[in-house]
Amino acid sequence: MCPLTTATPDDTQLRDEGFDTASGGRILLIACGALAREILDLKARNGWDHMDLRCLPAILHNHPEKITPAVREAVAKAESDYARIFVVYGDCGTGGQLETACAEMGVEMVPGPHCYSFFEGNAEFAARDEITAFYLTDFLGRQFDAFVWKPLGLDRHPELLEMYFGHYEKLVYLAQTDDPDLTETARACADRLGLAFERRATGYGDLGATLKSWARA
Repeated sequence: MCPLTTATPDDTQLRDEGFDTASGGRILLIACGALAREILDLKARNGWDHMDLRCLPAILHNHPEKITPAVREAVAKAESDYARIFVVYGDCGTGGQLETACAEMGVEMVPGPHCYSFFEGNAEFAARDEITAFYLTDFLGRQFDAFVWKPLGLDRHPELLEMYFGHYEKLVYLAQTDDPDLTETARACADRLGLAFERRATGYGDLGATLKSWARA
């Protein structure tokens, strides 16, 4: 779990930005733990101190059927304490269930099927229509063993590699940061999977634009 940030901005600053300080004007972001580093960086860069962050375990992505109930529970626990709540997930394999739940709860979520799409930009990602690419982000590059290699059992049964990845042609590293060491880590992941390697510098893509709009909500 990532920590809940608790810094409180000056009321005059909030009023100047159009926030309702009488009700606290605070915003909660309920996010996937895989996005914690990026969200905290955006908050710090932009001075969004009125936005708190609460993360759900990133490992939920290995069991997408658990994401929607977890988000529902987190919203229910926090809704009385915040002026607005936003959900920093894409659909993430829930088959539209998360979008339906967010609509029922009256909370907005990040547009897009998953973080690969909104990091690159949803329109650009969709236009590529890459069905033989396996994607890594900064987070997955750092956590490749914990979130890919071991959960798939490849540490115990390397013979499964062809079954899981035989239809892929390349590994695409969608880089949020310019980190040579992380690029080499991603390249090594491609080598382990027997895939060609491609790096795309995406930055935060649509995630940054979405959080900016929410910060002014």
